[in-house]
Amino acid sequence: MSLQGVAPCWVAGASGYTGRAVVAELRRLGLATVAHVRPDSRDRAALERAFTALGATVDVSPWQAAALQAALQRHRPGVVFGLLGTTRARAAEAKRQGRDPEAESYDAIDVGLTLMLLGASKMLAEAGAPPTFVYLSSLGADRPGPSGYLQARARVEAEVRASGLPFVIARPAAITGDDRAEPRPLERFFARGGDLALDGLAALGAGGLRARFASMDAATLAAGLVRAALDPSQHGRALDAAWLRAGVAGGDAGGSR
Repeated sequence: MSLQGVAPCWVAGASGYTGRAVVAELRRLGLATVAHVRPDSRDRAALERAFTALGATVDVSPWQAAALQAALQRHRPGVVFGLLGTTRARAAEAKRQGRDPEAESYDAIDVGLTLMLLGASKMLAEAGAPPTFVYLSSLGADRPGPSGYLQARARVEAEVRASGLPFVIARPAAITGDDRAEPRPLERFFARGGDLALDGLAALGAGGLRARFASMDAATLAAGLVRAALDPSQHGRALDAAWLRAGVAGGDAGGSR
């Protein structure tokens, strides 16, 4: 793929496990990168130092529609990565600390902030510079069932598809690794158990299942997200873990329009 003429890449959710890896991958490829960090982040100073050391620009615009629109108008990104998400644990922690748990809910973060970002991106399109919107969704978002998390992802996917922007939707399975700063022991335990089971199936000839359903670390996912963003032939597709792994760990390409 050619990297010539690629406008800056905007990374929303840059402070997260996947976001940090995406910033690092973009800079490894020599792409101009804007890492968005919440101005009230408790790790703001450390994040600014780390991203600046990589050669990225740090933007600390608040999560307010007008401020976000102004920031995107200022930077004019060619690719916008929407890597936002929360967990039930964060909502529970907010409640324990006397803060509003709804501010950390799926509706507020996974849906609300992502749709705010999508709206700001659509305004760039109206100005004649439509960015490619890369949305980090999840395995199962096409059949969400009763899961609030998957329902939130499905709702955003529908809005991304209807936005009129070129887009990529990524649906990996578990995103985890020993390098994750936020301790999630149960997540690691179940991911390892699942991966071992999939390894056994792969040994019996079901390697495709492992490629689609095994966990992946942030660096592997980041490489797949960036590769898809820069490949126009993948725009308008929902890509599974097998595709995202391809070229990194030898998975089979796959996806759906």
